[in-house]
Amino acid sequence: MVAAAASNSASFWINTVLIILIIAYLVYQLYLYWKRGKISTLLDDDEFRAGMRKAQIIDVREKKEFDAGHILGARNIPYSQMKTRTQELRSDLPVYLYDQGRTFSGRAAMLLSKKGFDKLYILKNGYQRWTGKTKKTKY
Repeated sequence: MVAAAASNSASFWINTVLIILIIAYLVYQLYLYWKRGKISTLLDDDEFRAGMRKAQIIDVREKKEFDAGHILGARNIPYSQMKTRTQELRSDLPVYLYDQGRTFSGRAAMLLSKKGFDKLYILKNGYQRWTGKTKKTKY
């Protein structure tokens, strides 16, 4: 009987810790969503296409994905290299970011915001739903 009570107590604490961790994770994700919304603007395909000519279009996917297909006129600066390559971007021009969805472009926007960039835009549905012109790099 004592063993059963101890087992129930341990189970209670494990469940409590798991619930706290899940809640903390959800709060963190909500914070990231809120922060991304404050520092960048989501653009649909038409809005993205309309401003492309006056902006720096950055594909934050890895080179292999970029070479398989990218938005015409985009430069590839993978998110994994963004910290070391921010000097390649002009802070006085808008930066249009995209990836497959928008996870890494949101992270890239937060990193660029910390570096002083304030005109940050993210393709709302990412490259996977892009309907504009694309280009594939020949191997």
